[in-house]
Amino acid sequence: MNLKTVLTPETVNLHLKGTSKEEIIDELLEMLVQANLVTDKAAARACVLDRERKMSTGMKHGIAIPHGKTDSVKDLVACIGISDNPVDFDSLDQEPCRIFIMTLSPIDKTGPHLQFLAEVSLLFKSAEKREEILKATDKAEVIRILTE
Repeated sequence: MNLKTVLTPETVNLHLKGTSKEEIIDELLEMLVQANLVTDKAAARACVLDRERKMSTGMKHGIAIPHGKTDSVKDLVACIGISDNPVDFDSLDQEPCRIFIMTLSPIDKTGPHLQFLAEVSLLFKSAEKREEILKATDKAEVIRILTE
């Protein structure tokens, strides 16, 4: 899975405003809807929130990867948002999150979904990458950091 083929300036937000898990999820989904990547926002929201109820997607080190599988997308789609303020996301390390990567995949395509989650998890193990993302001043810079 190549992040270059999934992320575009339309799917990057450097200033998420949400202060709760649901608000962040809604902002990320709206980005995908505005980019014409999601056909049914309500269905996509339901699948992401259902996944959150089963187990939080808040990882460690201020990263959350909300995701789900839905008929509302044709192929794997993703977006990234950076919050100006840390948001409680029920993370594994109990730390609030500032970097959010959402991905949605068609129900019948598991391989790319798992590959994307693994790639993103590996990428954000680097403290240096996390710091670079938080300091990024424009969308192109975020994409460059994630794809170099």
